Amino acid sequence: MENQASSKSIILNNGLYLGITSVFISLIVYATGNHLQPHWAVGVTGVILMIAFIIMGMNKFKSNNGGFMSWGQAVKIGVGLTVVSTVIAIIYNLIFMNFIEPEYMSQVAAIQEQAWVDGGMSSEEVDAAKGMMEKFQGPVISSAFGLVMAAFISFIISAIAGAIMKQSAEEQY
Repeated sequence: MENQASSKSIILNNGLYLGITSVFISLIVYATGNHLQPHWAVGVTGVILMIAFIIMGMNKFKSNNGGFMSWGQAVKIGVGLTVVSTVIAIIYNLIFMNFIEPEYMSQVAAIQEQAWVDGGMSSEEVDAAKGMMEKFQGPVISSAFGLVMAAFISFIISAIAGAIMKQSAEEQY
């Protein structure tokens, strides 16, 4: 086990690439004017990219490690690179909401409020929902929530991919 490859560079590189790709997609969505109500395909694309970068990272580690990778190493790589990419995305979002589009959160809140009214909610229900939404709208809370959710989703993806891709010296014989 002393010849084991390091996962640090794989995590940092793939996390950086995934983060930059996520920012690029966000910029495209903003440039096309769809940032207030993005199409569902944007979310699906993000998940597909996460899966692809996780699997590429695992494959790279496995090939650097003589074809061996434990389940724990696979999960570490997947969650690690997703956390790196999410931190990059959070930094971009903070720049976006504070400098590029400072009215973004109020615009999103107005669209959501209109959707509640169109959905048949009373003005009291809308006010209560708006109050709850404002509690969770701050940059710290939304960033922390995004980081936790990304780590959770990547854990599930990494656990499944790691269970499929793991290979130990004992399993080879």
